[in-house]
Amino acid sequence: MLSPREAKEILDCAELIHSEETVSRAVRRVANEIADKLSGTHPLVLSVMGGAVVFTGQLLTLLDFPLDFDYIHVSRYGNRTSGGRIDWKVVPRENVKGRVVLVLDDILDEGETMAAIKERIMAEGAAVFYSAVFCDKVIGRTKPIRPDFVGLSLPDRYVFGFGMDVHGAWRNLPAIYALKEE
Repeated sequence: MLSPREAKEILDCAELIHSEETVSRAVRRVANEIADKLSGTHPLVLSVMGGAVVFTGQLLTLLDFPLDFDYIHVSRYGNRTSGGRIDWKVVPRENVKGRVVLVLDDILDEGETMAAIKERIMAEGAAVFYSAVFCDKVIGRTKPIRPDFVGLSLPDRYVFGFGMDVHGAWRNLPAIYALKEE
């Protein structure tokens, strides 16, 4: 865990990638796209903790149709800056069998986590799987899954803010920043 001073130094040296205004517009656009596609389906929405909490909280208030909500907790990062093995901390508790399922996450980096989530949800009998990520990182190679809804594209850098953290800090920022390139 970073000290408050260390966290402030990281933010002071970071580069703003997407402003609060840009982030807000992107959330509204994604909400409209999701509503156009899913408004008549009464979907089960699963938020991936903890990164998707900010995106989920803002997005759900903009969806004007009935849905069921739950969360899952799966990660490849923990407090590290690079991915490791898939770690399921909380599996879907709601019955997904026969349901339209929409999974919300903060970022699609390499796509391994979302691909594993889709595989598990479909194996448990979901009728249809959709994914919405607030950010899709452009990494220059093919990913194992493509999200159905994307808020913003990001450069292939370590980013934080709007649910994404850096060493456990700064998930609460309303904008998106990248670590200073060395």
